[in-house]
Amino acid sequence: MPIQRALLSVSDKSGIIDFARSLHEQGVELLSTGGTARAIREAGIPVIDICEFTGFPEMLDGRVKTLHPKVHAGLLYRRDDDGHKATMEEHSLQGIDLVCVNLYPFEQTVANLDCSFEDAVENIDIGGPTMLRSAAKNMHAVTIVTDPADYPEILAAMQANAGDTTPELRKKLAQKGFARVASYNAAIATYMAGQLETDDAPKPFVLAYSGGETLRYGENPHQSAIVYKDAPTDEPAIAHCTVLHGKGMSYNNYVDGNAALECVKEFVGTPAVSIIKHTNPCGCATGATLAEAFEAGWAGDPISAFGSVIAVTVPVDLEAAKFLKGRFVEVLIAPGYEPDALEYLQSKSKDLRLLQLDAPMGPAKKTQEIKQITGGLLVQDRDTEVNAGWDVKSKAAFPDDKRALAEFGVRVCKHVKSNAILLVREYEAGKFCVLGMGAGQPNRVDAVRKLAVTKAKQNIADMDNADEAAVLGEAVLISDAFFPFPDNIHNANEAGIKFIVEPGGSKRDNEVIDAADEYGMGLAFTGMRHFKH
Repeated sequence: MPIQRALLSVSDKSGIIDFARSLHEQGVELLSTGGTARAIREAGIPVIDICEFTGFPEMLDGRVKTLHPKVHAGLLYRRDDDGHKATMEEHSLQGIDLVCVNLYPFEQTVANLDCSFEDAVENIDIGGPTMLRSAAKNMHAVTIVTDPADYPEILAAMQANAGDTTPELRKKLAQKGFARVASYNAAIATYMAGQLETDDAPKPFVLAYSGGETLRYGENPHQSAIVYKDAPTDEPAIAHCTVLHGKGMSYNNYVDGNAALECVKEFVGTPAVSIIKHTNPCGCATGATLAEAFEAGWAGDPISAFGSVIAVTVPVDLEAAKFLKGRFVEVLIAPGYEPDALEYLQSKSKDLRLLQLDAPMGPAKKTQEIKQITGGLLVQDRDTEVNAGWDVKSKAAFPDDKRALAEFGVRVCKHVKSNAILLVREYEAGKFCVLGMGAGQPNRVDAVRKLAVTKAKQNIADMDNADEAAVLGEAVLISDAFFPFPDNIHNANEAGIKFIVEPGGSKRDNEVIDAADEYGMGLAFTGMRHFKH
């Protein structure tokens, strides 16, 4: 039977006036609350205040308005149950056939750094989720609306079905409604967990997502994939970008894009580029300009940079954009694009995805990160630290003017898959880049000797008039974890490396230090490991 009565109560009022007008034109009686009723009435559309419908005033600063038997009986009664119908008639109750609710903006409220606990609590919606659950439970007869994006489909269904929606549509919308309530409750539970006093007992951990986007496929074509998004915050995130140009993002684009963005966040405040291939920063550099950083970063591994995903810290200008001419890149992620740079990039490649961050560029926040394993989840604090200290262990000095280069190396090495070895250089005063990388190896010896050093020598050979011994002698070797044996000190010396940075903490640290002293190397311990699995 056609929808006869609808209750509209929304915090997000986008599209609500047109939706209300269309419902009214199809003969639907409108009930509403507070600001929603006021907006509908000011648009010249007839609407009945909920307190008039229930015969009971809104009270307790609006905390109680839809929590009333006339509302929930109208939503929950079975239209095909004679007993239910008799009860409705006995108590002069009327049906409500459509509920449009999208809840107080709790997630957006707590995303504000200035949000107080009291403000957060006041933005916990009670009546809205209750109505959504009631309406969704009675999906056989009641249409539930939680998303303005669904307004057109609902109206079209009503037009095609004599004022009613279809059972299939109501079931789909009910599932979406339950998912919205679940994600809303999860956000509240997560926020509340962060407000509790710290103790050793793990707190209940809740995840719920709705509104996922189907991707073309997963890591491989035979795998299906969906991307679900957290509520937007003020931290730049790969899930919250605007695609200005190119095809939609793929599963692998998101994974590599996340790696690129997380790496480049280490260098907020200076022009910097991270070039990612299969989640590893095959190139990373800072520069006086973005174009300079691009050139130095690309030189870290020009072969691997083919088909890479890149993130930058500053808006892309035309000079930087021109660097990409003739170079195949999958995705470029930036806080913005100068108009001429955007036009240039759009004209040069139809395949290059140009992403603009929805939030300003900023460093990574101290939050938790999640990894799914078969049968469960692993949850840990995000690795936002760099060094716990700086302790030069060798007899040879580790010059102070190498400290900035060493910190650059540690910040990049954090984002290299373990076992991770990185060689970095200062290519101009105060400007740093990756010289060679060894990533994801079962042993650190191969990461040093076969990969990082070999790649560095190849890159030096491609430099104009570069002396290999001189470049390697001024480079710094970074290890993400301690050296368990002195073998890599021997390998580094054989390559001509003079400066090494590692966390320390091995039972054989003294043997490692003795080997460094034997070769006159500068060796510094940071006291902080950065495994990345």
